[in-house]
Amino acid sequence: MRRVKPRAFFFAVALLCLSFLGYALYAEHLLELVPCPLCMLQRGGILLILVLSLVAAVHNPKGGFGWKAYGTLGFLFAGLGASISARHVWLQSLPEDLVPACAPSLDYMLDVFPMGEMLRTILMTSGECAEIDWVFLGLSMPAWTLIWFVIFALTLGYAGWAYRAQRAS
Repeated sequence: MRRVKPRAFFFAVALLCLSFLGYALYAEHLLELVPCPLCMLQRGGILLILVLSLVAAVHNPKGGFGWKAYGTLGFLFAGLGASISARHVWLQSLPEDLVPACAPSLDYMLDVFPMGEMLRTILMTSGECAEIDWVFLGLSMPAWTLIWFVIFALTLGYAGWAYRAQRAS
C-alpha cells in the first residue's frame, strides 16, 4: 500500500473546504438563503480547516510530528465545527413551542457585543436557526455540515496519529 503524500492529502482537504464555502456563497447569493448566526459560525469552522490545510500543504510535513500537529489541530477545529452543527441540528429538531427566542442580528451583535457575549448569545438563543430552508436527501444543511465535520475530524485525526503506522508499512 502506498503512503499518502502530505501535500496532496492537505490540498484535497483544502479543496473540499473551498467547495463547501463556495456552495455556501452560492446558496446565499444566488439561491437567496439568508444564513443564520449558527450557519456563519459553521462557515468559520470550515474556514479554520481550510486555512490549516493550506498551511499544512505548503509546509509539507515530512516527519511524524508535523502530521500529528496538523492532524490534532484539524481534529480540534472539526470537533468545534461539529459541536456547532450539532447544536444547530438539535435546534431544528425542537417543536415550535420549545424553540428559544431569536437573537439580535449578527451585524448588530458584531457592532455592540463583546466577542464572548456575542458567541454566548448566538449559542443560547438563535431561534431563527431552527428554520429549515434547504433540504437534500432528507437532511438539512446543518446536518450535512455535521456529517462533514465528523468526516474531517476522523480523517485528520487518523492521518495525524497513524502516520508512523503508514511509514512502517
